[in-house]
Amino acid sequence: MGPGILISDLLEGVGTPHALSTRSGGYSIGPFASLNFGNPGELPRERRDPPSNIAANFSLLQSATGTLGREIVQVHQVHGADVHMVRRGQPTHDPALGGNDTKADAIVTDDPARLLVIRVADCAPVLLASTDGRIVGAAHAGWRGAVAGVVARTIEAMRSLGATEIVAAIGPCIGPRAFEVGPEVAAEFRRAFGETTPHVRPQSDPSAARDKHIVDLKGALCEQATRAGASMVDVMPHCTVNSRDERDNPLFFSHRRDHGITGRMVGVIGARP
Repeated sequence: MGPGILISDLLEGVGTPHALSTRSGGYSIGPFASLNFGNPGELPRERRDPPSNIAANFSLLQSATGTLGREIVQVHQVHGADVHMVRRGQPTHDPALGGNDTKADAIVTDDPARLLVIRVADCAPVLLASTDGRIVGAAHAGWRGAVAGVVARTIEAMRSLGATEIVAAIGPCIGPRAFEVGPEVAAEFRRAFGETTPHVRPQSDPSAARDKHIVDLKGALCEQATRAGASMVDVMPHCTVNSRDERDNPLFFSHRRDHGITGRMVGVIGARP
């Protein structure tokens, strides 16, 4: 049995190797069971999933996506909108930063020898590709990234590499039934998407506090991608908080559901050779 992954029909049609992981089919145990790709930053080292487990899970994923041998490219995600560009024949990271600590929330490349990786556990993984598959991008988009315009910035960076028509897939993330926010976050969404945006509305649950709102993160990101010029967007239906597998186990890691003690899924994408 291979790792539990989801594939976008839209990106598959473009021909880019890609995947959006679930939490099933890997080597990790405990709260990280089983296809885990990262640790909560605040967790003490002795309680973390060992790097050997994460490396073994990456091997499973790369084998399943036909990307064994490609260099894995990750960034230090900070819930912003900066985009890290990785070009053929150039270092993956600035050597002055120690070689592996670029702070960004999106990555783009035109190099088929690399595999872009974004880690998530309720935030949305957004995978993008030019329609010829030669230029790709991956963005980590929580509410801060959404209101900062991370998807639009990713599309802009891909266009600077020569992409013309671009398609995108928005993977599993926290759904509107689970994404309750306070008035400050609601105000940020209205500032970014307009006062009448349908992507934030008052919480209708009578047991909720009066000033609570719910947010449709996928809807906001789809609008942002379309406004930025994406010709088609594949929005996957899964909610990371509430989706279950066939045995009624959680299908995804969820920071909110599991109170921070949980693993990470990934969205991965590579350019066509």
